[in-house]
Amino acid sequence: MSKNENVKNHIVEVTTDLIEQYNGDTKNITARMIAEQADIGLGLINYHFGSKDNLITECVQRIIGKIVTGFHMEQTFQTDKERLTAWASYVFHFLFEHSAISRISILGDLQNYVENCNSVLTQQGFMHSLKNDISKDDKSVLVFILTAAMQTAFLGSDVAKQVLGYDFTKANDREAYIKKVIDILFERGGQVNE
Repeated sequence: MSKNENVKNHIVEVTTDLIEQYNGDTKNITARMIAEQADIGLGLINYHFGSKDNLITECVQRIIGKIVTGFHMEQTFQTDKERLTAWASYVFHFLFEHSAISRISILGDLQNYVENCNSVLTQQGFMHSLKNDISKDDKSVLVFILTAAMQTAFLGSDVAKQVLGYDFTKANDREAYIKKVIDILFERGGQVNE
């Protein structure tokens, strides 16, 4: 690894620690604070990342990526629908429990939607929950729609009660929303194998 790569990785590690220390509240993390903690010149942040915001986005993507790829549901389920509902509920709760970093991650994905972004990794995780009940052709569309519905509801949660009738500050309403979306997707979207 080159010296530049080592410095860049060190900056990411320090910034990630600060994000976790401040519980995702990135407004309280300054570029000067990052530079001091990393024992580097302030200009290196712009040199390697272009801006503090780009650095924060990269760090948040890594944090969320580790969580998404590390997720394993140990419980067994009778149907794909039950399994997907449980997995999607877990992810939806995570978004609200870690709203600051989730917002950064989702908005970052929407600005740079690429193969290895967290939205696509989430979709791939959801694909693993669909083993039997949905036709192969419908799986990718179903998980894409589900992920988009979750992200839009999360980003618009302030008006969701008026628009959708769900108060996403309440865990029961989050679960009811996920169940409703998956019910609709299974009813209308996928070809269920009997």
